[in-house]
Amino acid sequence: MAHEASWYQPLIDGSVQCTLCPHMCVLKEEKTGICRVRVNNNGKLQTEVYGYVSSINFDPVEKKPLYHFYPGSTILSIGTYGCNLRCFFCQNCTISQTGPDPELPRTYFTPEQIVQTALKQPGNIGIAFTYNEPIVWFEYMYDIAKLAKEAGLVTVMVTNGFINPEPLKALLEVIDAFSVDLKAFNNDFYSKVTSSKLEPVKETLKQIKAAGKHLEIVNLVIPGLNDDDAVFTEMVKWISKETGKDTVLHISRYFPNYKMVTEATPMSVMRRVKRIAENHLHYVYTGNMYADSNDTTCPDCSNILITRHLYNTKIVGIDAEGRCTNCGNYFLKKT
Repeated sequence: MAHEASWYQPLIDGSVQCTLCPHMCVLKEEKTGICRVRVNNNGKLQTEVYGYVSSINFDPVEKKPLYHFYPGSTILSIGTYGCNLRCFFCQNCTISQTGPDPELPRTYFTPEQIVQTALKQPGNIGIAFTYNEPIVWFEYMYDIAKLAKEAGLVTVMVTNGFINPEPLKALLEVIDAFSVDLKAFNNDFYSKVTSSKLEPVKETLKQIKAAGKHLEIVNLVIPGLNDDDAVFTEMVKWISKETGKDTVLHISRYFPNYKMVTEATPMSVMRRVKRIAENHLHYVYTGNMYADSNDTTCPDCSNILITRHLYNTKIVGIDAEGRCTNCGNYFLKKT
């Protein structure tokens, strides 16, 4: 269902300029932006995915991934279609690298219906906007998140972070936690492999941190593209400086997908970059490496705080106030 978009400017020739993300697409009549889901309809920018849900599931919050935000909890996760990046290695390409094709599976939900679905599930903590890039369905996400907050639910955004500061400022009023994909730490990678830029993502991370929101960062390690030791070291040093040593970093093992046929990241590379990250950050986890431990330990005394096996999570060393049971170090606001 077409729905007028926010964050755009009409132009004198009938075109419109979308101001939601740094692409700043200028769209002529009936044309869409790089996201494929925001279209110029008679001089107005409209979103074509408002209410159309491609995926809806109750997931472990760890699947987002978020390891330090209500660990062990369940969250309602929803997605639509489209993305403002064109990553060659996209793991959700069937819904992100396409527009609102009526032949694709989708179900219409009003924001009220999404919130009611979340409230009906016992133990569910809130709603996660995920699966495809939620930036491109800003209006639907914002309307749901506003209602969710009024209903006492928490909200999570799983994102590539490629958004302009003003729209992000609006989201910071209604989103509690962010899982941001920092895909590499050089602009050449972003330009050639994702059709975007690095600097806006860095600014997004700093803006989220400054707002006091929960932040975890994800980096997919791809052989020959973003696994250089020097560049990776620069990235984790930047994270430590700009968002803090307590920032959670998830480094995930790449597997071939979509347009990329490079072989999977060797386990040895994953363990090497994890050691580098651990020199600068307190909490580093690996993804897509099920044999390796992802337990959380206290950075002060090494007491095991949370054990994890796949998505089975147990809180074993944190008291009701969110402190380490051994040394009293503050860890979580909520457990």
